[in-house]
Amino acid sequence: MFLIDTNRQGKVVTDAVVNQSIDNYLVNDLKLPGHGLMMYVNQPAVIVGINQTVTAEVDFHYLAKHDVQLVRRTSGGGAVYHDERNLIFEHIVNGDPQDGSKFGDYTVFAEPILRALAAMGVDSPSISNKSALIVDGKKFSGMTMFKNGDGYAAGGTIMYDLNVDAAHQALLPASDRPHRGVASNRVPITNLRQYLAPEYQNLDIQEFKEALLCHIFEVDRLDQIETYHLSAHDWSIIDQRLSEKYRTDEWNYGANPGFREYRAVLLPTGQLHLNFTVHAAKFKAVALFGTVATPDQLHTVAEKLTGIDATPAAVTAVLSQPEVLAILGNAAVNPVVTALTAEAPHEG
Repeated sequence: MFLIDTNRQGKVVTDAVVNQSIDNYLVNDLKLPGHGLMMYVNQPAVIVGINQTVTAEVDFHYLAKHDVQLVRRTSGGGAVYHDERNLIFEHIVNGDPQDGSKFGDYTVFAEPILRALAAMGVDSPSISNKSALIVDGKKFSGMTMFKNGDGYAAGGTIMYDLNVDAAHQALLPASDRPHRGVASNRVPITNLRQYLAPEYQNLDIQEFKEALLCHIFEVDRLDQIETYHLSAHDWSIIDQRLSEKYRTDEWNYGANPGFREYRAVLLPTGQLHLNFTVHAAKFKAVALFGTVATPDQLHTVAEKLTGIDATPAAVTAVLSQPEVLAILGNAAVNPVVTALTAEAPHEG
């Protein structure tokens, strides 16, 4: 196993959109042979799985107020909150490194982390329910994987001193409202800091990362680890992938199961996101979300739009209803009509 350095020109990268895209470049483009490991820190962000519906997972008002990023990864699993007191690790495998690595088997990827934490004083860390890393019966890491050809990534979080209160506020509790996405499994979580030996309890996150990596690779210093450093050429391709997909609202906000189209409009009261599907010239499914109103209010408007003709006249009629104007306001009528009907695709 070797280390993959994700610093850019010697500087630490904490942009969650960037960090979450690097594994895709390593698996889909660079394809370094063997078994690599990267570890990084994100600024405050909610990371949702590829098959999740963001309206069921996050509080958009909290995200906007506290400048929390929303990022969609290309692997499955549930929504998680990251901040600067939280580590993310990812194993990157291309080909057969002949070390027992196997797609779908989390144990071989959890083992180096668990072994290192045990050496740092954590009592009996273990893996549970296939992909959760736990201590004292509580989860400190959730793991997930994605595959492309002979390459795949397997990784998760390591909660050192995460702001748990912020995590609870950013992530919505389970909702009874039906949706097509995979729901997150809410379980008790804990930080590792209190379980570590005293010499590891008051480190900053980069110091903790370095100490953990040294234990994983069983060395005294990071420069003793075989390391691949991302080059300027690597970063140019990563930047291209970001602009094409991973930094777009269409991907992070709009790629929700059950919808074909995504639009966004900026209103005086905030951002409004629109997911919809048009079939036989009617709106088959509509979802509205964002910071312009409460989720329940936006759901009410979406229900009024579902099933109507996908025409400017029909949408205008709905948006002009007094109860809808009370929610979205007059300023929303024209931009929302345009967003829903301009070049709207028709199926069947």
